[in-house]
Amino acid sequence: MSPTRRSLLTAFLSLPLIDAANMSAFAQAAPELPLTQACDDGDGLTLEREAGPFFKPNTPLNRDLYPGSPDGERITVAGFVFDRRCHPLPGSLIEIWHADENGEYDREGFRLRGHQFTDVQGRWWFNTVVPALYPGRTRHFHFKVQRPGGSVLTTQLYFPGEPGNAGDRIFHESLLLDMKETGDGLFGQFDFVV
Repeated sequence: MSPTRRSLLTAFLSLPLIDAANMSAFAQAAPELPLTQACDDGDGLTLEREAGPFFKPNTPLNRDLYPGSPDGERITVAGFVFDRRCHPLPGSLIEIWHADENGEYDREGFRLRGHQFTDVQGRWWFNTVVPALYPGRTRHFHFKVQRPGGSVLTTQLYFPGEPGNAGDRIFHESLLLDMKETGDGLFGQFDFVV
């Protein structure tokens, strides 16, 4: 039987409090991509990317975004927020927004938009849908990440294996999600370093 998004999220949430440098147990279950920036290399801060024209402030506190797009392919995106020394950053603000399954952004309300704060271990996750492609861009999620008292990181996360990655002017391999297929959708992981 193949794993589900829920079982991968449960495994992710059951991890003990550990530094990113010592994450070998989870790395075997969900290995990091080789190009993902490492927090312990000194230059490992997550790359910034533009917010694009569809950002809206004051999103609701919400991690379950999929009800706003019930026909979309389900995905859980999850990860940690770390500092440069691989220490988890609890209480960090994580904000997400993205296109729906038709490549449209909600410009009137807050469909497929939300925020949350990392837990005591620096973990975050959203249950949402896979964004569709739209002209000129590869498939992506938008994020804003802010550690307590820190500046705001604005970036985008991308899907591996997308034909549009090579032609997207702001795509970068270090911003690829580590993707797993499950019996009920996709599970993507990315650890922000701020």
